[in-house]
Amino acid sequence: MKAYLKNVRISPKKLRVSAEVVRWKKVEDALKFLKFAPNKWAKILYKLLFSAFKNAENNNNQEIDKLHIGSLIITKWIVYKRGQPISRWRTHAILKRTANVKLELQVK
Repeated sequence: MKAYLKNVRISPKKLRVSAEVVRWKKVEDALKFLKFAPNKWAKILYKLLFSAFKNAENNNNQEIDKLHIGSLIITKWIVYKRGQPISRWRTHAILKRTANVKLELQVK
């Protein structure tokens, strides 16, 4: 029971730190926590976890109380390079980082 999220517009470093909050927890507890967390990463992880849960429920006939998060892998992806103009025809680099997320659910 897997779910993937590719090319999400958030830094993988921020996403890795925040993924530690829900890693190895029960799906029910993680969904409750992510539903009310006020961060951008929480909404992203909530949608991904809900999708993985629905995949498990629909395809494998699993129940929510038996599932827990097996692995949550976050990797870096494309870096969009932009520039901020400064004086004397120079620019400061602005790096807009993206991430890929892979989520696996396991049965307890």
